[in-house]
Order: sequence, then structure tokens, then C-alpha cells
Amino acid sequence: MTSNSRLRLLLFRGLALGLMNTETINTEVLIIGAGPAGASAAFHAASAGWDVMVVDMFDMLASPRDKTCGDGLTPRAVGALEAMGAGHLLDGHPEIRGLKLHGFGGSITAPWPAHSRFPQRGSAIPRSDFDSRLLGFAVDAGARFIGGMKAVDVSSCGRRVICRPNIKDANQPNLEIHTRFLILAEGVRSMIARKLGVQWLRGLVHGIAARSYVESARADEPWIHSHVELRDSDGVAQPGYGWVFPLGAPTAGGLAGDGPAGDGVGAGGAASTPTPTDNTTTAQPHTDNSLLTPAPAPVGQVNLGCGALATSERPAKVNTKKLLVEYANLVRDDWGLGEPQRITSALLPMGGAVTRVAGRNWAAIGDTAALVNPLNGEGIDYGIESARLVVDLLSDAARNPDGLTHMWPARLREEYGDAFALARRLGMLLTMPGLMAAIGPVGMSGPLASTVMNSAARLMGNLVTPEDKDLTARLWLGAGKLSRGVDRLFAADSRPLFGATMR
Repeated sequence: MTSNSRLRLLLFRGLALGLMNTETINTEVLIIGAGPAGASAAFHAASAGWDVMVVDMFDMLASPRDKTCGDGLTPRAVGALEAMGAGHLLDGHPEIRGLKLHGFGGSITAPWPAHSRFPQRGSAIPRSDFDSRLLGFAVDAGARFIGGMKAVDVSSCGRRVICRPNIKDANQPNLEIHTRFLILAEGVRSMIARKLGVQWLRGLVHGIAARSYVESARADEPWIHSHVELRDSDGVAQPGYGWVFPLGAPTAGGLAGDGPAGDGVGAGGAASTPTPTDNTTTAQPHTDNSLLTPAPAPVGQVNLGCGALATSERPAKVNTKKLLVEYANLVRDDWGLGEPQRITSALLPMGGAVTRVAGRNWAAIGDTAALVNPLNGEGIDYGIESARLVVDLLSDAARNPDGLTHMWPARLREEYGDAFALARRLGMLLTMPGLMAAIGPVGMSGPLASTVMNSAARLMGNLVTPEDKDLTARLWLGAGKLSRGVDRLFAADSRPLFGATMR
């Protein structure tokens, strides 16, 4: 036997051994990522009768992961949850009435506007809690979930997708998950998304942000506060904003936003009861209440953070974590703040600025598809919505030779294209040095400040839809169509929207 023959035999034996030690799981719809987008997709697919499996590198039901996020839910997000029958997941968490905007010499209250599609209220809930609750809701609807497993490879075989998660235990067999459709909901840095050609376009506007949890005496405040005058240590106004999202009073045993979902145990641990310093006696009931020292009232938490816009040509020259600390100092007295805890930071693609969002039998949703408002970084509502939209296409995609390849980007452009095209153009303008300092006083303290900022709050809350016919909506969507037209004419190749040349 020649050396080449022996080598081929060894390779054959190795392949055969590998196949013998491979476990195969079959499903109709595989979802990678168990955040709001992935869990919502799992719910909708299971409710539609599909066999669904969700895989996440974290065991989101037992130990949800933390995520850089403002924790706020717009009325659009609340409406999407209620349409799923999941409105009860927000029970016990604050109802948010709207925004209070501050900066450049003015303060404006902007209630959420009435809308035919959305309720007139938002909410705020720590992501670790929200993600776990929503995933549990999907599992209750019939979805299967495997936690603690990261998808590392993917291949296509005919009209099937084979996904290979990592297996760290050498005693466990290799695993292959065979699926008819693959939905990517793993976020910005998804390895599988990159293997399928999804790349983030940094030449267009993207966001940088930092977030913390802070004890506050005003955790029950029913308004989100946004400070649009955000200055660095040199006093330079940044193209971004600071936020305070009240998370409500602490639950029994602790503070919001810490520990496993639903346990209510915060960073400070369970509420303690003062113990006597005298080991020989204990206090006896006393009729004079003035002599009793009341226990301190429990302190709730707020999500406090800041974000800025940037492009590859005009990167944000600011350390967001340091900026967050400066912002906390700015609002400390007003909010009765403690020290920021659990500070995290992240980068976000925005406005559909990715090279690709779909193939024959796969689609990207949520943050993976850059479904993020370029004006404020909001994306939870888009993630929940896109989950329903993509599941609605699966039956037609199964009968179409091209599957989701063209259907999905076309659906995203139809739903969000005009708004995103305009918002990301405005976001890029805001990165120009000195622009915020120039326009900020006009928007916040000029004669039309209230009208302008109420409209801005509506846009920041993602509360304009293609069906709206009021003046603000017509102006916004009309400008969006114009923006897309400019892109098609002058920059089709450099400004793709959801992965395809603008059209």
C-alpha cells in the first residue's frame, strides 16, 4: 500500500469515527440568540405550528446575561408584546408616560402621543429579567431551548441548514442541528452571521454607549429623562445624549436589575434588619413612637447611561465610561444617586447598515440586521417586530426557489426603509463638530421648542409608521423617501439598506 493510500484510509476512518460520534437534532426553524428578537421569533414560529429550537451561548432561563441597554420599552414595544399576549410580562414594572428632555437652557415634557397601533405608555425593565421572561413565554408556547451552547459553524445542504455548536466536554458527542430555516438573532458580533456574509458598515452612522445601574431616590419616576446636552470633560457638546430610565421600587428582598430573573435580589443583597448591639437584652415595645428609629425606606434603581454617534470618518472622540461618570455627577443631586455600578459599554450598527440580511433559507433580525434607530439607539421594538415579520414569510419562502433571499430585505425596506434612510443621514450630520452646540439651543429653548421636541420625542420613540397621515408623519416619511432617492442616485453602492443596493 502506497503512502497516499494509507493516508486516504486514515482520513476515511477518522471521518467515519467522527460521524459515529455525532448526534443529530432535527428542527424546522432554528433560532440562534435568545434575546427579545430571538425569543419573539420562537414564540411566533411555535404559535404558527413550526417545530422550533432556540440556541444561545447563555442559559437565559437559569442565568440571563447582562447587556448594555437602556432597559426602556417604547409604546411600540409594549404594543408588540400585547399583540403576542405577553403584556403580563411587564407586571410589576413601571408605566412610562413619555420623555422629559433637558439641555441647552430648556426642559420640555413630551408625553407619548396617542396612536392607533400602540398604547400610550411605555415601560422599563432590566434586560436580564425581560429576556428570561420572554424566552420562558416562548418555551411555554412550544419552542425548545438549549442554553450554554454557542453556534460556531454553519453549512447548507440542499434546502437544509446544518448548524454546529461548540461542545466543550470531550466525553460528549459532536452535535449537528439540521433545520429548514435559520433565523439569526445573536446580535452585532454573531460568528454565524459573519460566516454568512453579514458585515457591519462602519462608514455609516453607528452608536457607542455606556450603561450603569444606580440607586436613586426617584426610581418611581414615571418619565424617562433624556439630557440632550451631553458634554465631555473639556466642555465640548457631544453628538449624543444621556438618559435616566427609572426601574421602579425594589422588589421584596432587593433591587431591580440584579441577580437571576425574578429573584429581585440586588447588589446590596436582601434587606437587613438591625440587630441589637447589647447581647443581653432586646428592645421591648414602647408606647412613645418618637423613640423608635424607623428602618430606612428601600431604595430603587435607575438605568443611567449615555450614548454618542460616530462614523469611521468622524469617530466619537470620547470615552463613554468616563462620560457616564461625569453625567452621573451632573444629575446626582437631582436624582439622589448613589455610585454607578455594573458599567458596561458597547457598539451598535444602525439603520440597516449591513451588507446582507438573508439567504435562501436564513434571515437576520434585530440587532444582527442593524434594526436600530440611528437617532437614539433604540432597537428592542424593532427586534420584536422583525421576529413576527420574518415568521410570516416562512411559508411563502418554503415554496419559493429563492426562499428568503429577496423576500426578507424587501420586507424590511418596505417597513423601515424610508425612516432609516433619513434617520441615519441626520445621524451622520449630527457627528459634524459643533453642530449640536449650534442647533441645541434652538431646539430646546427657541419659540417652537415644545412643538419641535414633542415631534422629536415621537421620532425617538419609533412612533411613526407608514400608515400615519398626520403632518409630522407626512413630513418625516416624505423626507425619508427623498433621502432614499438621493441614495439611489448618488451613493447606491456605498449606502446599502439591509444588504442590497438601494431601490
